[in-house]
Amino acid sequence: MFTGLVEAVGTIESTGWEADGSTLRLWIAASPPLELKLGDSIAVDGVCLTAVEVESERFAVQCSPTTLALTTLGQMAVGTPVNLERSVTPSTRLGGHIVLGHVDAVGTVEALKATGLATELYLAHPPEFSRWVVDKGSVAVNGVSLTVVDKQPGRLHITVIPHTAQATNLGRLRAGSRVNLEFDVLAKYVAELLAPYLPQAPASSET
Repeated sequence: MFTGLVEAVGTIESTGWEADGSTLRLWIAASPPLELKLGDSIAVDGVCLTAVEVESERFAVQCSPTTLALTTLGQMAVGTPVNLERSVTPSTRLGGHIVLGHVDAVGTVEALKATGLATELYLAHPPEFSRWVVDKGSVAVNGVSLTVVDKQPGRLHITVIPHTAQATNLGRLRAGSRVNLEFDVLAKYVAELLAPYLPQAPASSET
C-alpha cells in the first residue's frame, strides 16, 4: 500500500524483454537513491511493482503482460522520468490517501492552464470510471495523490501546486501526455457493495 506522496523521481536507464518474450524488465536509477531490498514493493508512476534486482543507485522491476496492457510502462523510453514511492509501514504518516498501485485506466491530458503559480490539469479517461470520481475526493495520477476539483463524464480537473510539479514528473506533462490513473479504493468498495441494491437499467428488447 502507498500514500501517493512521491519520494523521488527516477529515470528509466534501460528496457529489455525477458526470455519469455512477454515480460519487460526496466532498470531505474533513483534520485535520491532509495533504500530498497530484493523483493520490496515500489510504486513506479503509480504502478505497484517488485524490485527483482537492487544495486546502490538503481534497481530493476519486471512488468507482466497485464501491466503493460493496462498502464503506460510499456511505452517508457530510456531517459523517461518516473515517480517513485516505497510501500508504507504501520508507522508511516498517511499524508495523501490510500493508494494500492493497481492502475484502473490510462488517462490523457486534454489541457493545461496556468493559474498564478499553480497549473490546472484537465484529464480525459474512459467514462465508465466516472462513478468512482467524487468532487473534492482523491485520485492518484502517475502515483501522485491529488484532489479532484470537479468532474464531468469521462473527464476530471485537478490542480497541481508548484511543489508537486517540481517534486514529481507532473511538471513535465503536456497536452496529449498519457498518465496512469488509480481511483479511490473506498469509492470502488462502496460501489461494489451497493451494486446489488441499486435499481438496474431495463434490458433492451428487440422487436
